[in-house]
Amino acid sequence: MRKNQVRTNSIVSNPGSEIPMRKQFHFFLVLSVLLALSPAVLFNLSAQSEWTNFRGDAQLTGTSGANIPAQPELLWSFKTGDAIKASPVVSEGIIVAGSVDGNVYGITLEGKMKWKINTGNGIESAALIKNGVAYIGNLDGKVFAIELQTGRTLWTYATEGQIMGAPNYWNGNTTGSGDEGVLLIGSYDYFLHGIDASTGEGLWKYEADNFINGTPAVYEGVAVFGGCDGLLHQVMVRDGSLKKRQPVATYVAGSVAVDDWITYVGDYDGKFTCLDIREGRELWSYKNPEADLPFIASPSLSEKSVYIGNRDKYVYCFNRENGDLRWSVNTLGRVDASPVLLNQLLLVATMRGDLMLLNASDGKTRWTYELGSAVFGNPAVIDGYIIAGAQDGRIYCFGKK
Repeated sequence: MRKNQVRTNSIVSNPGSEIPMRKQFHFFLVLSVLLALSPAVLFNLSAQSEWTNFRGDAQLTGTSGANIPAQPELLWSFKTGDAIKASPVVSEGIIVAGSVDGNVYGITLEGKMKWKINTGNGIESAALIKNGVAYIGNLDGKVFAIELQTGRTLWTYATEGQIMGAPNYWNGNTTGSGDEGVLLIGSYDYFLHGIDASTGEGLWKYEADNFINGTPAVYEGVAVFGGCDGLLHQVMVRDGSLKKRQPVATYVAGSVAVDDWITYVGDYDGKFTCLDIREGRELWSYKNPEADLPFIASPSLSEKSVYIGNRDKYVYCFNRENGDLRWSVNTLGRVDASPVLLNQLLLVATMRGDLMLLNASDGKTRWTYELGSAVFGNPAVIDGYIIAGAQDGRIYCFGKK
């Protein structure tokens, strides 16, 4: 309704004119409700239809607000030319996944190939989707920026070692002249690379002391990651300068999760550690007294708990505050894939080839599906769908028929 327009109870000469006004009123009512929501709620609303990096957000917390069927059914599978070790991601109705066959595939939610590009070498790292562009690295050490809707390569960037971890993204002011996106990716050349996401130009390189396997978490303009040097690095994203680093293990094969400067990291010696990285101190740690098997998976965070899988075949739930073990479940298969927290459920994938939904509160099994082929990377989850890749080279999609 326009300003100063007076509405009376008199008979309207053109009744059809009331319809647009009612629509306008409804629109502004919905808009006012959305504006009143907190940023976190708005993020959850938008995040349910997208899973744009392998852990769901820049802090790598491994959580989703998506609603999925209580008993998901297999809808379709899509065959690639070799094993799928990378975690799939989803945006704008397009699934993006790399294969060991060297191709990146764009697949619709109906299971049809929209495009594919050959990168020249195998892919084990997940993609990142941002602003309609998919970014992904391969075992040649090359990074590709791919237009999501067309599959057109926009630019490439070369590192000097293989890329095993997914990229992350920071939207920050790097030059003082505007809002510029920085792509972050680690390499076996020992460097964390900061790349201009628009042009593919290298902005800076930070050198660690050994290979970088995982994806850097990004929190308040700081990239946090471990590597084969056994150190936890904090690097300023704006210029690649070192903020702080501290020893945590012999080496870290996976990625960390960060929340309010509290960081959770598993290592290759089988130790899971919670650190306050602002103060540089360990808060608590856990190690299975009966096994020294690696944590390859990355953790998932709820408000009060942290979840992670191990090669000892167990999935663990710890109290975030003090590290007390709340529950553990033997999945009967090694767990290299990172779990995904879905409201009150925990989605787990194993090297035995099982997908399962567990109660987040007590670990009891709610649903299982036997793929029969190992799952290395965590599934993507959006409203109505679970999407997983397996060693048999297939992308599997679950939902409700």
